[in-house]
Amino acid sequence: MTRLRIAIVGDRFMKPDYFRRALEAVPGLAFEARTLELDWPDTPMVHGEPGTELEGLREFVGDPDAIADFIGDAEVLINHVAPVSAAMLARLPALKLIAVSRGGPVNIDVAAARSRGIPVVNAPGRNASAVAEFTIGMILAETRLITLGHRSLSQGEWRGDLYREDRTGEELSCQVVGVIGYGHIGTRVVRLLKPFGCSILVNDPYVALRPEDAADGVEQVGLEELLRRSDIVTLHARVTEETKGFIGQQQFAQMKRGAYFINTARGPLVDYDALYEALRSGHLRGAGLETFAIEPPPPDWPLLRLDNVTLTPHIAGASRRTIAYAAEMVAEEVRRFVAGEPALNPA
Repeated sequence: MTRLRIAIVGDRFMKPDYFRRALEAVPGLAFEARTLELDWPDTPMVHGEPGTELEGLREFVGDPDAIADFIGDAEVLINHVAPVSAAMLARLPALKLIAVSRGGPVNIDVAAARSRGIPVVNAPGRNASAVAEFTIGMILAETRLITLGHRSLSQGEWRGDLYREDRTGEELSCQVVGVIGYGHIGTRVVRLLKPFGCSILVNDPYVALRPEDAADGVEQVGLEELLRRSDIVTLHARVTEETKGFIGQQQFAQMKRGAYFINTARGPLVDYDALYEALRSGHLRGAGLETFAIEPPPPDWPLLRLDNVTLTPHIAGASRRTIAYAAEMVAEEVRRFVAGEPALNPA
């Protein structure tokens, strides 16, 4: 029996062994695998520089020559954050499938792969549950002053004044939460918010409200109305040419005075200079930021110095369930490819 040659490029989050075990669980799949572990996330991701062979690729780690040499004569590449450029593909004539264990294969030249007849599949929604849970944590950390209380106490200051009526936070049950983006993550955020008893607004021009959410009183509204009515705005849109920087000075001005802004999506969606001014001026009471326009952000970045912001280093999607689920999704795509079945998640 011919054994499928598979190259697995993992890292210190998506460990190669998770992919191997998921493949071994596929009934009847005969394969031989070579593995490589990159040093992400200890080494930050980078973006392709203009004029280089990696131009247009984003959020990757690894030297393209070394990666191409490793892939060699493999028929299937299972990958997380390694780059795959047109120049690399030209060196990989045996390659027949690229399976990427992330929501968007931004580190792959998908057009170049298609031109060579190489399908690319990915794993949308693999971290949706993790990010949704994290979003609730962000909301509570800001609205209930958890971050401010921790920061003060860790610096030796007992902030009994945070119990005062004019400084304490409000319960979620008494607030309106606006969810921008109603995809894999946004729908789960709505589901997790419901037991708190808050009013929920949703904005997504491309997705209709689910019947069960409509039955539970969730409203689908325009962006301006959502911003105007919400006490908390949480962002879950994808980065496209349409959405880059679409939350800026005008949108922050439309929000209620004293509202909170949460971003566990992507940094390029937001004008962070405008957000800084909205927070510094007191128009917004607080923000929870998990992603940034530049990662890691510069150490002298003004937003890092505000005491009304909860900051985390792009870890919302990091959970062990995410790892296992992504590996299972990739293994299923490999099974379907071998069986001649259509891909579930073609890029």
